[in-house]
Amino acid sequence: MKLKEFIISEAIVPQIIATDRDSALRELATALAAAGALPADAVEEIVQALIKREQNGSTGFGKGVAVPHVKHPKVKQIAGTIGRSAAGLDFAALDHQPVFTIFLLLSPENQPQQHLQAMNIVFSNLQKDIFRRFLRQTTTREAIVELLDEADQRP
Repeated sequence: MKLKEFIISEAIVPQIIATDRDSALRELATALAAAGALPADAVEEIVQALIKREQNGSTGFGKGVAVPHVKHPKVKQIAGTIGRSAAGLDFAALDHQPVFTIFLLLSPENQPQQHLQAMNIVFSNLQKDIFRRFLRQTTTREAIVELLDEADQRP
């Protein structure tokens, strides 16, 4: 599985307007709905599920990155997006540092294997310092898409 198989390019938000975690989750879920990857009437329900997931334990794993994710009955096919916050957001990250890059991943409830595979691809790329650094520095959707293409080319 490649990043481009589930990251919806049209939903990438190169500059998140939100100034807090919950608003950022709403902004990214709304972008997925606008791109047709999610029913518009499901956005609020999914945002609530994401917030509940965050309350159980932050998905801000440190190094300026968060990977909020949820399996939900209204999600028909795995879909993800990326949001960048130049100022950084408080995600209650494990290292207590602000989050600058958010990888949002939504999966159908009945595809746990695909969800795990997608999470594995995201995390294996986020382990690379250079990938995180470039992602944080990119300012356009096109540049982020190029970075994903490059990541998918690497073995």
